[in-house]
Amino acid sequence: MKKSLIALALVGAFAAPAFAEEAAAPAEHTFTANIGAVTNYVFRGITQSQHQPAIQGGVDYAHSSGIYVGTWASSIEWVNRRDFVYQKDNNIELDLYAGYKGAIGDFSYDVGAIRYFYPGDFTTSTGALVTANTTEAYISGSWKYFTLKYNRALTSFIGWGGTSSENKSKGSDYIDLTMTYPIDETLNVIAHIGHQNVKNNSFASYNDIKLGVTKDFGFAVVGLAYTATDADHKLLNGDYNFSGKNAGKQVLAASITKTF
Repeated sequence: MKKSLIALALVGAFAAPAFAEEAAAPAEHTFTANIGAVTNYVFRGITQSQHQPAIQGGVDYAHSSGIYVGTWASSIEWVNRRDFVYQKDNNIELDLYAGYKGAIGDFSYDVGAIRYFYPGDFTTSTGALVTANTTEAYISGSWKYFTLKYNRALTSFIGWGGTSSENKSKGSDYIDLTMTYPIDETLNVIAHIGHQNVKNNSFASYNDIKLGVTKDFGFAVVGLAYTATDADHKLLNGDYNFSGKNAGKQVLAASITKTF
């Protein structure tokens, strides 16, 4: 699931002699693409690839007004959950998102929505079709090294609650605080803490943390991150026991991403 969106390209104006050429204006339209791989695709502390490598990539468009749209995809390895008899033909996640970014002095903000698609069939023990497709709205604010973000599900969340009308997960939310501290122009240290609340499914709610570092080598950005959750204590219920694997256990994962 897409963790960061592209920033708008800004070109600073500078003083010039009266007959010098004018400074270039900021680009009105910006298109970028990215491709990469991870040794383990971890989203909010939970592996989406059964602790296996994943290939990822996306395309983004940003307008100088602050409006942006984009799409991002990753290979995944989803598995049976306790409220699913089986799921099949589900090997990819596709995200579509749009929003608006702005700034007031040193404070910047981002408001938007994202749709997570998981192509494939999900069937409950009652035989009813369950979809993991989820739509979330989000808002975030950033100041210096810190970003506080809030996501709220506008639909059922990743299929939790099945088809039971009294057990829907619409309204689930996730809040997280992330610090990105630059050591130099190419090296960043990242610290993150978050809480996932699954509405009407308290047994599935959990906390997660992340500590990582990214290095821009020019040809690509390489990262290394440690993640952990308290979801592993829920293994007895099978909530985060994916095909016998602890989906919320401590993970050290590497990544490499190239942006064009």
